[in-house]
Amino acid sequence: MAADGGSFSLGLPCVFSPKSRQYLALCAQDGRLRIWNTDIKTLNQEYVPSAHLSATCTCISWGPCRKAKEGPQRKKRKSEAGQVENQVDLLALGTAAGSVIIYSTVKGALHCTLDGSHSGVVNCVQWHPEDCLLYSGSDDTHIVEWDLQTGKARCKWKADRAPVTSLCVSPDGKLLLSAGHTIKMWDLETKEVYRKFTGHSTAVTTLRFATTRPPDSNGLYFLSGAAHDRLLSVWQVREDGKDKNSVVSFNLTDEPHHIDLFTSNSKEEALRLAVVCKDGQLHLFEHFLNGPCKKPLSPLCTVQMTGVEDSPIPVPLLAAALTTDTHSLLLAYGNHLQPVMERVEVNTAERHVCLTRDVHTTLSLTMETTVSKVKTPVVNAKSQVVVPGLPGHQAPVKGALGSEKRKGTDAKEMSIEERLGKIEMSSEKGVKGAPSLQTDNFAVLLVQGLESKDANILNKVFQTRKDMLIKKTVARVPLPAVLPLVEEITKRMQGHPYTAVLMVRWLKAVLMQHTSYLASLPDLVFQLGVLYHMIESRVKMFHKLTKLHGKLYLLMTQVATSSNEVKDVDHTAKLVYEEESSDEDNASGDEGLPDEDSDVELGGG
Repeated sequence: MAADGGSFSLGLPCVFSPKSRQYLALCAQDGRLRIWNTDIKTLNQEYVPSAHLSATCTCISWGPCRKAKEGPQRKKRKSEAGQVENQVDLLALGTAAGSVIIYSTVKGALHCTLDGSHSGVVNCVQWHPEDCLLYSGSDDTHIVEWDLQTGKARCKWKADRAPVTSLCVSPDGKLLLSAGHTIKMWDLETKEVYRKFTGHSTAVTTLRFATTRPPDSNGLYFLSGAAHDRLLSVWQVREDGKDKNSVVSFNLTDEPHHIDLFTSNSKEEALRLAVVCKDGQLHLFEHFLNGPCKKPLSPLCTVQMTGVEDSPIPVPLLAAALTTDTHSLLLAYGNHLQPVMERVEVNTAERHVCLTRDVHTTLSLTMETTVSKVKTPVVNAKSQVVVPGLPGHQAPVKGALGSEKRKGTDAKEMSIEERLGKIEMSSEKGVKGAPSLQTDNFAVLLVQGLESKDANILNKVFQTRKDMLIKKTVARVPLPAVLPLVEEITKRMQGHPYTAVLMVRWLKAVLMQHTSYLASLPDLVFQLGVLYHMIESRVKMFHKLTKLHGKLYLLMTQVATSSNEVKDVDHTAKLVYEEESSDEDNASGDEGLPDEDSDVELGGG
């Protein structure tokens, strides 16, 4: 039996349906649930949750294949009986609002909503293989057991001091694995801890049972993967309880994002494992679980995908599913909005396999077949159509103070020259009633300047020294323009010292607003290498300049002190000389003048 993929920390869940793998369910950046048919490679269903923008989908899990519903129904034919038993229907979606949405693929609509028990983000959902039960783990550190027949929680218990990041139910439905600070194995009948396992320093994102054997025979194994961990660990549940350390580990190139496996039913049957990592590569493993293994195991085969350009660009794999044929795989690659699904033959005798695909051509063909079902609405000529776009690109320009509102459709959008003129007028000091641009237009101009590399536009935008305006402008910059903005700031920081001081304000705003996005980039160190080198060199130089400043300060202090001492000696000699001169003048009979001169000199001294 193959386990379906998907895990916490994906951000964009992507899961194949169990057994037949006929459907691929995923949530894209727009918050919509899309279900693709892998056989005909078209969009089968699309569902928009009512709170898809405020409560995004965090995890997806397919339910077990359902049988025919209870109640009076028409008698099925023999050919239909097997299809009804293996029918894929329910799909559970955990949300950031703490609720669980149950979607029915048969009805093509919402089945029910499970809420009221979690106070935090739902990180993982897992179905019971037989009963109509569902388990969910959340940031509130609790596990909830839901009854799908009543739509209410049957049981809720605290699992750990940390958020519950992953769940997995054993194939026989008697045990439950949960991950928080530690991995715990629960007895579902008593809700008591059966075993504890410790070995990961980061959040565990993946838990899968690898065998179907009972735990009292030392034959029960499960595997776990964690965030920022390039090893997939395998644990053995021993009867004597001596199972504190993992027995096997698999080497990966990055943290696991999607896992599919065929469980091992006996010691003579090997575990088959397919792991899609964060870097978009697929690793295939085969291993007999019969005890500990000291060295980490390398993959039997690694699969990568690239485009057909002159300079090939890697195409990320989203998910992979194993088939009964050991040389066949079902792959999903591209992007979450429009994935490409393909069944491929892979020669596992080769350690590295690189597949080249013309993704753009495939996407265009798939899009044509998908959009052909969409009806084009009839739009009246007098109607106004609202088109979505990047924030700020359709923002109106605020007119001068006291200007009347624009009427009709005669008003025209300001050109770039007019906007730059507005910036010059608003930057002038002492001009009363000078019109000012909205922050949205600053962001639009900034993006346009970055795209066109127009130095005039960039100079006008970067000349502002208002911290609040800089902060709001950076906050409205779309994510694709963040990295070019950082590169432009880095280039300008290497120029004139006055420009460098202004650029520090912009860099500070970028780091405050978009640190999470920059941290998610895979090759951030390479892209920001110039900035890192410049900061490091300036930090080293700052220490030397501080020492030089201290030495100059001591030197200037000594010079000032010595000049004061010389001044005091000259002043004393001057007084002695003036007293002698005044005595001689008094003796000669010329009175008054020497005293007057003496007073003047003293006052000047």
